[in-house]
Amino acid sequence: MKVIINKFKPPMIIGGIIGISQLSNLKNLRYAGDEYVSEPLMSELDKMSAINNVNIKKDEDKLNLSLEELKKRTSPDYLVTKKFLDVDSPEYTNLADGDKKALKHLVKAAYWIGVANLKIDNRHNIEFQEYLEKEVAKGNERAKLTKILFDAQKGVCSQDKKMQKIELMKGVHATLGKGIYPEDLTNEEFHSILIKMIKEGKIDEVKTILNQRSIVERNGDELIGIDYVDCFKEEFENAAKELEKAAKYSTNKDFNELLVLQAKALRTPDEMLDGYADKKWATLQDTPLEFTITRENYQDEMTDTVWDNPELSDLLKKYKISPIGKDTIGGRVGIINKKGTEDILKVKKYIPLMAENMPLKEMYEQDITPSNSHKQTMVDVDNVYSTGEIGQFRGSICLAENLPNTDKASIKYLDGGRRNVYHRQIRFNTSPDAITKQQQILDATLNPELHKYYNPNGYHLLTIGHENGHSLGPKGGKDGLGKYKSIIEENKADMVAFSMMNVLTDAGLYTPEERKQIIVSFILDTIPTAKPTINKAHRVRSVMELNFFIKEGAVSISPDGVVDINIEKVVPAARKMLEKIVTLQMEKDIKKAEEYVNEYFIWTPELEAHAQKIEEISKVLGGKLETPLADKLLKEE
Repeated sequence: MKVIINKFKPPMIIGGIIGISQLSNLKNLRYAGDEYVSEPLMSELDKMSAINNVNIKKDEDKLNLSLEELKKRTSPDYLVTKKFLDVDSPEYTNLADGDKKALKHLVKAAYWIGVANLKIDNRHNIEFQEYLEKEVAKGNERAKLTKILFDAQKGVCSQDKKMQKIELMKGVHATLGKGIYPEDLTNEEFHSILIKMIKEGKIDEVKTILNQRSIVERNGDELIGIDYVDCFKEEFENAAKELEKAAKYSTNKDFNELLVLQAKALRTPDEMLDGYADKKWATLQDTPLEFTITRENYQDEMTDTVWDNPELSDLLKKYKISPIGKDTIGGRVGIINKKGTEDILKVKKYIPLMAENMPLKEMYEQDITPSNSHKQTMVDVDNVYSTGEIGQFRGSICLAENLPNTDKASIKYLDGGRRNVYHRQIRFNTSPDAITKQQQILDATLNPELHKYYNPNGYHLLTIGHENGHSLGPKGGKDGLGKYKSIIEENKADMVAFSMMNVLTDAGLYTPEERKQIIVSFILDTIPTAKPTINKAHRVRSVMELNFFIKEGAVSISPDGVVDINIEKVVPAARKMLEKIVTLQMEKDIKKAEEYVNEYFIWTPELEAHAQKIEEISKVLGGKLETPLADKLLKEE
């Protein structure tokens, strides 16, 4: 995960990082042909320093956590391990020789995507990673333990399962704009610069600043947006080369076509090229291998602040500028598990039924409809490697994904489909210690009469409904809801899954017993173990759902934190909440979205009591990935 500079062309500004230092302010930056030039560049180079006042001398200690704290956080009780496929796993050894060779290059491509995302995540990640490597080589015990956490959370700043901040480097803090915006850019300055630029007629420039695929830098007293392809030329070119190599060996023609399309998209700053690759990816169903460049915009908290400024908001609407949160990116590599995929695909024939049973369906267009349900593919994957945002273990880690999102060209312009990918190695946790602790948690937090309905697989079955739920409801329903869009979208996906329980049971997908297991297991397992911050969309939506269910009499939590569930009231309550969500997504009114979130996002004493009971049993704060097969393949020529 490195920075390489070739002349002063677009790679010069890679997520704001130049070598180990950063330009504190690039004056009069202009794009001319294929170069970025700055008139007083030489004087600025003399002023190189780290932004955010992180100016640490060469030999100064940069490690922020004490040895005691590091030993605690890296111990097995606090840091769980998810092991991906091993070098002798049958899933790998049974692959055709061509697919084994292709897999090596896919792993290397994913590595380079992870390099790029380190820069997107925080402007000090590269500097700190290099520092850690040097200190570990010296035998520095604190550096060794810090590197375990850095590699696990894939970055210098994170939050653990208890919502506590983890800052591994002295003086470095997570900002709203992550590594995407200048660290010293405040909301107020950001808004004032955009207002000035719009009033001066620089509409196209503002659109580039506010799209989902540009790194934003200072340009004198203005800002400039630079496309990811231009920012990460070295990383993207290396990834593209590996994808092309993989396409020469892979045994599947459709998969090879995807790899070639994706390689092309990594070389040219054109969202339509990503769109063609996404559209092809979403059709893949019967391939031996899995490769995805994931793109999600949950982590950027700066872009959506534009809606908090009334003057700026009005200007954006007037000039039809649609701000979209910046993408973080990741690389997912796996081997398709045929049996798991067959089980997951059982739901596919029911998607038209789900679409038909969506509330207010006659008032909006859905991504997936009764007539085009073929545009939803789904696979169960044995994980080999996860880099960048998909591999970040920050309190929790991604269990499954439905992509591409509605802001992507494949959906907006090309009428493409969606694809669900489920992560087998993430969802399985069958160690004796984990099973024992799970029973202890049940005993402490769930009405004993409901224990018979708890089944860990129930969470997975509801997750399948959740991921398909993203493809239902108003097409483009996130637009206009600002910083609440992701919370409401995740809330929608849950409520689709819950509200369809009776319909799908009657249709034969679930048995009556499975229906009860799914409802009880998901509700219990989704309760956060600490009050989430508003930027944690998945956890905020869980608190909202619990409070709504409590209001509707479907759930109750005693003062000492014990959960009781009225199973028969859950589905009607979910249906009622889903109708509220669909209405919000149709209206696209940020004020109404804010009121809705504030009404139900309340951390109650009962929720805190529940969380405290779990903490007494389980000390887990985060986790790490162990990737033996990928580690071996990365070393091969």
